[in-house]
Amino acid sequence: MLVSVIIPTFNRAQFIEQAVNSVLNQTWQNLELIVVDDGSNDQTRRLLEKIKDKRFHYFYQENKGVSSARNFGLKRARGDFLALLDSDDYWLPEKLSLQLKFMLEGGFHISQTQEIWIRRGRRVNPMARHTQPGGWFFEKSLHLCLVSPSCVLFSRKLMEKVGFFDENLLACEDYDLWLRTLLRFPIALVPYPLVIRRGGHPDQLSGKIIGQDLYRIYSLLKLRSASLDKNKNNALERVLEKKVSIYVSGCLKRGKSEEAQRIKELWGGD
Repeated sequence: MLVSVIIPTFNRAQFIEQAVNSVLNQTWQNLELIVVDDGSNDQTRRLLEKIKDKRFHYFYQENKGVSSARNFGLKRARGDFLALLDSDDYWLPEKLSLQLKFMLEGGFHISQTQEIWIRRGRRVNPMARHTQPGGWFFEKSLHLCLVSPSCVLFSRKLMEKVGFFDENLLACEDYDLWLRTLLRFPIALVPYPLVIRRGGHPDQLSGKIIGQDLYRIYSLLKLRSASLDKNKNNALERVLEKKVSIYVSGCLKRGKSEEAQRIKELWGGD
């Protein structure tokens, strides 16, 4: 059973080799690794072009953003199962073996593992609200993203049903995809920390994009067109109202009245 792993990267020369090696050194060896270089201008290309493993495939594209890079890789993947890895993270050796076994035995189409957080080189404990759940947790995921891309493994069938990342979202593209996923599939939790998640470095997308709730609002507005049951729809509207209120208030405090009015009109509230 072939597993396709997609790593998008942009100017991560200091991390990319460890990420790549953590995939190629998996105990599950039937895999292909697709690295999509999203326009790096550091040493990334030079480092990656040295890798001779036949399972490794390197692609370069002009900078279009992480969603475009992930989608580029996903569209070229041949695997029965697909996995994502951010280029500043890395896996423990048994990640794919344990996760694939867990999913096949349970009949799941998607799962995530637990993870170990590293901030500025030191291990830290995530806040309680970031605790990774398992199962059907759509309503809980409306508030913030509870699925880590580096931790997921999913079937080709799921991708065909749910679709790709929304390339129009500059941020929170993973939040958007996992919400769409949870309308169709439960996301199982493998109860082992098999991913090392790095944070605290200046090039993280979460640190560069200001006002990420704007993109969560866009995602939630899109979900209005989905066929939601009453409970999900009510939860969606409650969270959407709260996020719009906070965002609009912030705009008004910064003198951005036109932006505040634009979002209020998109939302349809007063």
